Amino acid sequence: MTQREQYARRNHDTSQAGGDPIGKADGQTIEAFYLAHYGRVYQFVYRSVRNYQEAEDLTSQIFLKVVSSMDETRGAKMAQYWLIQLTRTTIADYWRARDRMPITSLEALQAVGWQGPAVDPPATRGAAGARVQLLLQALPPRYQEVLTCRFLLQLSIRDTALRMGLTTVNVKVLQLRALKRTAELAATILP
Repeated sequence: MTQREQYARRNHDTSQAGGDPIGKADGQTIEAFYLAHYGRVYQFVYRSVRNYQEAEDLTSQIFLKVVSSMDETRGAKMAQYWLIQLTRTTIADYWRARDRMPITSLEALQAVGWQGPAVDPPATRGAAGARVQLLLQALPPRYQEVLTCRFLLQLSIRDTALRMGLTTVNVKVLQLRALKRTAELAATILP
């Protein structure tokens, strides 16, 4: 068993499999439904995508859809069937979107004159550039990379995610944390 599968089993308990009806869409019923089905949904999604970050994102999307479509007329069996169908549809949408990404071989790119990835950010000028470089050097490497990709190289969130090997949601979170940390550092480091 791989380390990620062990993580998935350890952090997403599947022993709480219940068959309670959805009932009224109040907080307690939603929470009970979530706790009863989260482990199984996560395991199913993880087996489909083989990436625990993607599995967590997709599972969150599934339960957001559940909350937005909560129906008090569904019984236990119907709710379970509906959740399975919703999970399958979400996974299918994930793979469809992923298949739409263009795939280009490195040889084909080099044949048309591509020189390789831009490693260095564009040159910054003057005192502002020096302050930016000072702040970037004070950040952890992941924060440096996400801020460099997003603001200095002006890559989209999707391109940044592809370059860093993360999901778009993870890039957004990482960017937010990096910006907060940069603001804290700017208040202490810069005059």
